[in-house]
Amino acid sequence: MQKTVLITGANRGIGLQTAMELAKREFRVFVGSRDPRSGADAAAKVGSNADLLVIDVADSESISAGTRALADKTDRLDVLINNAGIYPDRGVSVLDVTRARMVETFQTNTFGPIEVTQACLPLLRKSAAARVINVSSGYGQLDGLSPSVASYCLSKLALNGVTIMLDRALRNERISINSVCPGWVRTEMGGADADRSVEEGASTIVWLASEAPASLSGKFFRDRKEIPW
Repeated sequence: MQKTVLITGANRGIGLQTAMELAKREFRVFVGSRDPRSGADAAAKVGSNADLLVIDVADSESISAGTRALADKTDRLDVLINNAGIYPDRGVSVLDVTRARMVETFQTNTFGPIEVTQACLPLLRKSAAARVINVSSGYGQLDGLSPSVASYCLSKLALNGVTIMLDRALRNERISINSVCPGWVRTEMGGADADRSVEEGASTIVWLASEAPASLSGKFFRDRKEIPW
């Protein structure tokens, strides 16, 4: 039976690469994008196994509409990849970051994954062994917190906490929940100086979605190895 995956923020970067890799593995890929045009372009790149799903993870109404549309297209969801994220901290630090900036970052990077997971639970529960993958960062590790990347670090630290909490809440329901650090990747967000290709950044996410033992849950991974919170 063909497996299904929803990837938020799949219109570019790591999300798009992950979508292409999973499509090659015969997944039916729902390309989540807040922008319909770029999302449609991405779905076309992914190929015949892809469907566009318009969803803005920072907007509750969009999440509700997107997941209703998803339920009209599939009777279950095998993998949810909470990939959409923003990195708005250039030029500010913990000494001057504003409350508004913090709220903006958390809306996408932390609150979005919580609400998308909640909304997808009815479809995830219909899978024989569902997986939720939260795309985090080394900046979300306790020893990786940087004062110069304040809102992003804290949002990813909190996202790791979300992973732990969801694992504890769902561990008896055949739904595995893990966080992933893709590393510093050459994308629009990571910049041209990053030390990893987009293929390297997507590798562990693809592994967790398709090959890793379903028993792995409540953990944080980089390069397919568990790392400390």
